[in-house]
Amino acid sequence: MPISRRGLLAGTAATGAGLAVPITSTATASAVTAGVLGEKIRPGDARYADLVQRGQNKRFTAKPEYARVIQSTEDAVRAVQDAVRANKRIAIRSGGHCFEDFVDSSEVQVLLDMSTYDDVSFDERYRAFSIGVGATLEKVYKDLFYGWGVTLPAGGCLGVGVGGHFAGGGYGPLSRKYGSVVDHLYGVEVVVVDKQGRARSVVATRDNAYQDLWWAHTGGGGGNFGLVTRYLMRSAGATGRDPSESLPKAPSELLSNIIVYDWKTLGKAGFVRAVRNFFDFLEKHNTADSPYATLYSPFIPTPSSVGNFLMSNQLDASVPDAAGLLKKFTDAMIAGLDPAPQVYGGDAGPFMLTTIQRSIAAGPGTTRSKFKAGYLRKGYTDAQIETIHAQLNDANNTAAETSILLVPYGGKVNTVAPDATATAQRDVMAKMVMTVSWTEAAEDAKHLAWIRSAYAAIYRETGGVPVPNAINAGSYINYPDADLADPAYNKSGVPWHDLYYLGNYPRLQQIKSTWDPRNVFRHKLAIQPA
Repeated sequence: MPISRRGLLAGTAATGAGLAVPITSTATASAVTAGVLGEKIRPGDARYADLVQRGQNKRFTAKPEYARVIQSTEDAVRAVQDAVRANKRIAIRSGGHCFEDFVDSSEVQVLLDMSTYDDVSFDERYRAFSIGVGATLEKVYKDLFYGWGVTLPAGGCLGVGVGGHFAGGGYGPLSRKYGSVVDHLYGVEVVVVDKQGRARSVVATRDNAYQDLWWAHTGGGGGNFGLVTRYLMRSAGATGRDPSESLPKAPSELLSNIIVYDWKTLGKAGFVRAVRNFFDFLEKHNTADSPYATLYSPFIPTPSSVGNFLMSNQLDASVPDAAGLLKKFTDAMIAGLDPAPQVYGGDAGPFMLTTIQRSIAAGPGTTRSKFKAGYLRKGYTDAQIETIHAQLNDANNTAAETSILLVPYGGKVNTVAPDATATAQRDVMAKMVMTVSWTEAAEDAKHLAWIRSAYAAIYRETGGVPVPNAINAGSYINYPDADLADPAYNKSGVPWHDLYYLGNYPRLQQIKSTWDPRNVFRHKLAIQPA
C-alpha cells in the first residue's frame, strides 16, 4: 500500500567563531557591534503584508501600526525602547507557529520580527552554542550536525522557530534519550524593561547572578519576560571546552518503519486494543536506561472517513539489536489485531536525511485551526479511548484535517526534578495533541464547537480539561489553548496556569515581577506579576 508524504505527516502538526555580540553578564545595557536599526515597516509598504501574515494559523492576522525586522541585539533594545516610550503593545515573532493569537492579535501595535536573527555558532566566551532566536529547527539541526556532529532533542516540525519552542520547554524525537531541550539550555540573552521603562539586554545563565531569569526560560513560555535574542546551549555537566562534546551526539543512522491501520477492519474493539497496546508498551519502557529510550513512535489516529491511520516509528540504529527491538515493538503494537495492520519499511537511513524526510517540512500555513493537548502519566482508560473512537467516527466532523496525535515522552525527561526547571511535568510517558484544520472563515464556529466538545468528552471526569491526577499531568504551554482560561470550557475549578505550570507558577510570577514589572510582554495566557 503506497503511503503519501501528506498521509504520513497528517496530524503531526501537533529546533566556528562566537557571535560578534560581546555582551556582559551584568544587568547593564549591552555593548554591541553597531547595527542599523530596523526601520518601521508600515501598511502600504510591500513588506508589511508578508510580515503580518506570516503566522501559521490563518484564524488570526495582526494589523499592527508597524513591524520591524530585528537585525542585532542593539536593534532589539532600541526597538523595544521605542515601543515602550510610545506606550505601544508589543508582540514578538520568530517562527510564527503559535496556536493562539498571542502575536496575531488586534491588540498588538508593534510587531518585532526575529526571523532573520538566526545565526548558529559556537560562542567561545560562554563555551556554548549560540542560536539566534529566529533560527528554524531545520537550520539548527543541519548547522549543529554538519558543523560538529551534535544535535538537540527538539521538535519534528522543521519550520518552527526556536524562539517560543525553547522557552516553552521543547521536546522531540530524541527527548526520551536526551531530555527536554531546556535540559541543555545554559543561558539566554534577553531584552528586558525595568520599572522606569528602560530597555536593556541581559545574559542570564544557569550559574550567574541572573539564574532566576534563566530558569524562567526553561519552560515558562515565550512572550512573558522579555524579547529573547539568542539561546546559549550546553548540556548540563559539559564543560564546553570541546564543542563536539557540549551537546548530545547525533545518531549515525535511524531505523524506521510505519504501521498502517485500516478503519474498515479495525472496529471499536480493535481500536481500543491498538491504543491500549501503545500505552501499555510506553508504560513498561519509560526509564532513561531502557533499550527503547531512542524509540519515537507518534501514533496518529485520524477520522474513519480517511480510511486508515498510522504509527510512524524510529529507533537509533546503533543501539544493540536495534532491528530486533523494532520488531518486538512492532509485534507488540499489532498484537491481538486480526487482520493485522500493514507494516512498511524497516530499513536504516542516515540521521540527517531520515530526520528531514520524517519531519514536517518548513513552509507557511494555509489553514485555520484549533489545537488542544494534554500530558499523560498513564494511558487513557478504555472509556476515554472509546470516546476518542466515537469522535473519530463522528460524521458531523467535516474538517479538512483532524487528528488525535499520541506522542511518546518521558524517559530521560523524567530524571529531572519538577522544580529544577520551569518545565514541571517530569513524571509523564506521553502527550496528546488534538487538531482540527479547515480553510473557510464561515466554518469557524462549526469546527471550534466540534473540537471543544470532543476534548471535553475525553476529560468529562475532570471538568473537561486534563486536571493532574493518576492519568493526567496538565498541558504543555507550547500547545497553548485559551479555552483553558475560560470557565465555559474549563469547568474543573483548576486555573489554567496550574494546568500548564503545576507548582511552578508562583515562582514564575515572582520572576515576572522582577524582570517585567511594567507587564510589557503579555498575551492571553501570559504569566501575571505576583
